[in-house]
Amino acid sequence: MTPEEVLTHVTEIFKTVLKKEQLHLTPATTAADVDGWDSLTHVMLIDAVENHYKIKFKLNEVIKFNNIGDLCACILKKLPA
Repeated sequence: MTPEEVLTHVTEIFKTVLKKEQLHLTPATTAADVDGWDSLTHVMLIDAVENHYKIKFKLNEVIKFNNIGDLCACILKKLPA
């Protein structure tokens, strides 16, 4: 899977969880850039990503996510080659 494919899937997950069909994410997007992405929805987003990819993030990984690019890079590392 390519980074672009992961970003596309993550964008669709975020659109669903945040109920924002017009949402456009880039690797540089942060929670501050997205209306409605607060601490509660952050937990919901991480859970939805984990369920979609059938992976689990460690707490220290989640804490280090500064933007969507960090999230996507971590997903890619956890996916089978």
